[in-house]
Amino acid sequence: MWWLGGLLFIVLAPFVGGLLSGIDRKITARMQGRIGPPVWQAFYDVAKLLQKENLVVRPTQKMYMDFFLVFTIFTGVLFFSGGDLLLVIFALTMAGVFFVLGGYKASSPYSFIGAQRETLQMMSYEPAVLIAAVGIYMVTRSFQVAQIVHHPTLIIKDLPGVFFAFFFILTIKFRKSPFDLSTSHHAHQELVKGITTEFSGRTLAKIEIAHWYEYVFILGFVYLFFASNPVLGVAMALLAFFCELVIDNISARVRWQWLLAASWGVAFVAGGANILYLMLKG
Repeated sequence: MWWLGGLLFIVLAPFVGGLLSGIDRKITARMQGRIGPPVWQAFYDVAKLLQKENLVVRPTQKMYMDFFLVFTIFTGVLFFSGGDLLLVIFALTMAGVFFVLGGYKASSPYSFIGAQRETLQMMSYEPAVLIAAVGIYMVTRSFQVAQIVHHPTLIIKDLPGVFFAFFFILTIKFRKSPFDLSTSHHAHQELVKGITTEFSGRTLAKIEIAHWYEYVFILGFVYLFFASNPVLGVAMALLAFFCELVIDNISARVRWQWLLAASWGVAFVAGGANILYLMLKG
């Protein structure tokens, strides 16, 4: 019945991701002493974008963002249907590549710089994601998500350093401060939104929906570390999301040099040391 997991992801992930986006705005507003928009505001925004004219500088922009949405959905379907973790990471990378290509095609200096920064962010988080996959394999002896979730013990017990490295790069994947270099997550943070500056209407709505799918997939990856206890897994995924909101509101954006140094440093020191320990132990 694993195919059902992929089907439920396609149908339910946009609603869960949109709700998380709305909760994000609400909690962020409260942290800043504001009332904030309703929780459903993200859905209202996307519905409004879908009704607007789709203006792009080049037609290929729309094509690249369509592929970004498709590969993001494909990534989640592979993951929640119990597929190969390495193939999941490959699909996630392909989605990011199409997102960057769409930014480069816009012929805007803001979009171009945003695409360059998005490329740097991909370079920053990829080592931690790959180390997480390798660590999970060393503990469970499988890359298949369907087998990983049935591992009898909590994976995080053997992979605390790997989990810390993965948690560290979640800020990049959620596009939050201090690592929101390519595009600000909230519109009020920056008038020009980097890589998405030249997108509007239905194309911008598709980008937002793709991010919703991405939210659910990322939290699903966090769940893997606690999969033997489903209740704890869901709780820790939501706690990780809340921690990202706190970090976003207490941090200022950093330079790209610090982004690379910090993310690679944490990945290879914490994650690499954890992998080395497992090798010596086994």
